[in-house]
Amino acid sequence: MGRFFPIILFCCALVISCKKQKNITPLQTGLFGEVPAYFPEPVYTFQTDNSFSKSGFELGRKLFFDINLSKDNSISCASCHFQHAAFSDPGLAVSVGVFGRSGRRNSPPLFNLAWHPAFMWDGGINHIEVMPLAPLLDEHEMDMTLQELLEYLNNETEYQTLFKEVFNRSEITDQDLLYAFSQYMALLISADSRYDQYVQGKTSFSTSEQNGLALFNQHCSNCHNPPLFSTFSYANNGIGVTENDQGRYEITLQEEDKGKFKIPSLRNINLTYPYMHDGSISTLEEVIDHYSKPKSDSTHVSPELRPGFNFSSKEKQELLSFLNTLTDEEFITNKAYGEK
Repeated sequence: MGRFFPIILFCCALVISCKKQKNITPLQTGLFGEVPAYFPEPVYTFQTDNSFSKSGFELGRKLFFDINLSKDNSISCASCHFQHAAFSDPGLAVSVGVFGRSGRRNSPPLFNLAWHPAFMWDGGINHIEVMPLAPLLDEHEMDMTLQELLEYLNNETEYQTLFKEVFNRSEITDQDLLYAFSQYMALLISADSRYDQYVQGKTSFSTSEQNGLALFNQHCSNCHNPPLFSTFSYANNGIGVTENDQGRYEITLQEEDKGKFKIPSLRNINLTYPYMHDGSISTLEEVIDHYSKPKSDSTHVSPELRPGFNFSSKEKQELLSFLNTLTDEEFITNKAYGEK
């Protein structure tokens, strides 16, 4: 991340906050329904300079699936973020980038990004319009430079036409590139799981699911707060601090942030294995076991997690039953999000 971090900071400094609105799918695109009323206000809304359009969304989608945005023309954003797995990279602890290079952290799923105040496991990127720079420029991922990206786009007739249609400029700029990506990414909205249908009174839960919800509300919801199922704050959950990755500390240089990582959303959690920032836990059963046991490292582990929750076998199964209700089948099959 070091090579492009100054660029990210510079770009972030240029971002101007805008007035929030309740529904971030405001245009009559025919692609999406309204955000549920119980969702909070989004962090990101489309600005005057980047007003949402169907053509802008489709341009961002095209970029997301384009392997030519990588150094060796082998991977796209979608190569590490598969729609059928809620735009995660299922089965891999860390994803494989150009020339077979591996990263150091698990690829997070991509959905409801408009509600995220910061991005990446350490929160080192603070705006959705800047986030694409991380994978595009990182040598272990796509390993491009902004100059290379813009040369490619400006030399492609189809991209010249599409960018001009959306942004009405004869030359494609780095800002246009980031705006287009954000039009697609901000509309990756997951809000139609069985849990959502339950909240809206459209379905009922089994006894096991109801018991799991009660356990979840008692033990898990402080960090994984519904309806987004995260507070998007940072916690040390006992996975451990390594010299290779000290988490949030690498951004803040605050001792108390060692080993802290961004709390992920639990929506679609059944699809996004393996788990944790390093992909070190393979199954949800093992995740529940991890939180059930006391944590020996009392120096950095978040205080509320140190005692462990001591779940019984029955409670573990009930929690799993509830967590499975967070899978959004509509989201992972919606053709509007897939490659055209």
